[in-house]
Amino acid sequence: MNSTKREKNAAECFRTASDALGTIRPGFSLFGLTRGQFSMIDLILACLDQTGPARVSLWTWCIARYEIECFERLLMDRRITSALLVIDSQARTHNREILKKWQAVHGPDSIKWVVNHAKVARIETADWKLLLRGSMNLNFNPRFEQFDVDEGHPGFELIRRTEAELPLLHFDHPNGEARRASKIDAAWGLDALQPFQKLKTWAK
Repeated sequence: MNSTKREKNAAECFRTASDALGTIRPGFSLFGLTRGQFSMIDLILACLDQTGPARVSLWTWCIARYEIECFERLLMDRRITSALLVIDSQARTHNREILKKWQAVHGPDSIKWVVNHAKVARIETADWKLLLRGSMNLNFNPRFEQFDVDEGHPGFELIRRTEAELPLLHFDHPNGEARRASKIDAAWGLDALQPFQKLKTWAK
């Protein structure tokens, strides 16, 4: 859809994700500012309430048990037809059991390992192409957060194409493979990346 024809809105959100969204329409575009009343997973659920059963992809840095259980229930209820998780490779050191469960629920090809800090979701049906992104993680976080929800945005196809291009890696792949899959070294010179070569230290 031509961006000049998009219906653009902005909202300061004090209630639920559903209240913030209102009614999704073709060309829908919403920028929202919250104080942490809801998370990315709540925004996805609110969108699914309107789109019906959909294919969902989710980009995040880490994931918790609640999100796995939520997506498991959505699959059981046939509200999602497939799920893809694009997650930082280092999440394996902290979320191994949870991520193994994700694969058990959604299939061995349902995780793509990368070097990642993006928070993005795609929701796709025959009628809808929703792109969600923002500062919020999947979990509850009572701080200022911002998000965008767009229908038919060009970024939807960019994310879908990038997901398709990412190789499938074994769960216990060497860290270097995720870096190569992400093409990080192609975007930066080795001198610029040197300070980031050490493994990320996870907070306890």
